[in-house]
Amino acid sequence: MTKVIFRKTSQGEYRELRCSGHAEYAEKGKDIVCAAVSVLVINTLNSLEELCGLPVRPDTDEENGLIICRFPENMDEKAVVLLDSLVLGCVTIEKQYGKRYCKVKFEEV
Repeated sequence: MTKVIFRKTSQGEYRELRCSGHAEYAEKGKDIVCAAVSVLVINTLNSLEELCGLPVRPDTDEENGLIICRFPENMDEKAVVLLDSLVLGCVTIEKQYGKRYCKVKFEEV
């Protein structure tokens, strides 16, 4: 299962994204759930860097399907919209394919 954890402050500000595991929906190379989550996460991080100028430096471990990215305080509205869009995409995948393959969580920091 792929777990996507969004860590936010009590005021709702994004502080960290943690994505881990492999969906195991299908065999390696044919797993559309894993591929979908990966594309959403990587595209969002690239967009934060290229379109918003945020210094995105995620910690990764491809073998274990791990991406951890911490976010700075006071992100602009464009960055927040991009992260909200990532939440929407991940929640939609969770609803469509089930929590057995993709689980989205929110934690307060």
